[in-house]
Amino acid sequence: MKEKKILPLVLSMSLPMVISMAVNSLYNIIDSYFVARVSENAMTALALVFPIQNLINAIAIGFGIGMNASIAFYLGAGKQERADGAATQGTLLSLVHGVVLMALCMAGMPLFLKNFSRDEEIINLALAYSNRAFLFSPIINLGLAFEKLFQSVGRMKVSMFSMMCGCIANIILDPLMIFGIGIFPEMGIAGAAYATGIGQCITLAVYLAFYMFDRIPVKISRRYLRFDFTIVKKLYSVGVSATLNLALPSLLISVLNGLLVNFSEKYILVLGVYYKLQTFIYLTANGIIQGIRPLMGYNFGAGEHGRVKKIYYTALTMNMGIMFLGMVLSWVMPERLIGLFTNSEETITIGVTALHIISLGFVISAVSITCSGALEGLGMGYQSLLISLLRYVAVIIPAAYIFSKFAGANGVWCAFCFTEFVTAAFSAFIYRRENYGSAKAEP
Repeated sequence: MKEKKILPLVLSMSLPMVISMAVNSLYNIIDSYFVARVSENAMTALALVFPIQNLINAIAIGFGIGMNASIAFYLGAGKQERADGAATQGTLLSLVHGVVLMALCMAGMPLFLKNFSRDEEIINLALAYSNRAFLFSPIINLGLAFEKLFQSVGRMKVSMFSMMCGCIANIILDPLMIFGIGIFPEMGIAGAAYATGIGQCITLAVYLAFYMFDRIPVKISRRYLRFDFTIVKKLYSVGVSATLNLALPSLLISVLNGLLVNFSEKYILVLGVYYKLQTFIYLTANGIIQGIRPLMGYNFGAGEHGRVKKIYYTALTMNMGIMFLGMVLSWVMPERLIGLFTNSEETITIGVTALHIISLGFVISAVSITCSGALEGLGMGYQSLLISLLRYVAVIIPAAYIFSKFAGANGVWCAFCFTEFVTAAFSAFIYRRENYGSAKAEP
């Protein structure tokens, strides 16, 4: 991690994650595609459940990032026992998080849905999906804990293979369980939830198989089950900030849904469709971020500050290229993209306008994405959280409210673009200040 040339190293760590995240995004799109074939109400129900699903994933991934950063730093500093302790205690805490989330989300979902729709069919469809999907929350949390464990030691191909196994299983099962093909009964939107859950179970099973039969530099052991305050503090210091970073989009979507419902529920559907599409772009960029996090943490722990700087700029350049491609696609084929999820001409027209406006901020958003991920890799979770707070709350929510007063629903789309430019400037400033100001300090 501290000897190989930067570009080949970043590519070797990032490309498996880019591929796996791209497959994961593809499965999300295909999942929504089949649900949309059930009815437009089913797709709207999926859009309403999405913020809570995103919250569950945010907590699982965020705490996993805390594990990733801690393990990588301890290995880079030569502290093997602390690395093993972080892996063991982090995995146990991930399971606890999953059980608690399952109970809370299932109990609170009916009240949550009533805040955004009065259509009983949509609410019932949303509950049919969420009550089944949330049962797999402990599996999701454990699977993501193992994902970050393997990533922290540079085993990116294991993560890629495990995620692809689950995603491919989901893609195959979706039409079978939704429409009742072969031995499967027709389950509609509930079938989509079961297909997703089974895919997540397969992903976890593959991780466990690799862990049992493939020797890796860190181990989960009963001897480390007794909590070490220093380790737990480090896990949560990055994990809580990373979780909030990832959970803030859920808050944003819920607030924007509240604004858009005043115009039409079709705008809620379009926002849901946009987030399905943008995951294919942003999660690809996130694959690069996942690749550089352990590199940043390991080299920072080893005192290789020059390499840390080169890794950051390499990732930034790659992310800008990905976001430029996303912008081009949003202008060249927007009708086809939106048309994957609805046959309504009115909804497609609204969606095309939304994609055209929002995509103007794609390329500049690479700055805040890369800065935030790099700061997490350096153990600077609080600074990364500041960037996300600005991007998902402090700028976009007031801007969406104000712009919607003058431009209607299109003002909400303009707020996305405006926010990316403001956040990019702040991100570049805070990354330079914090990174260079603490070049000789331990994260």
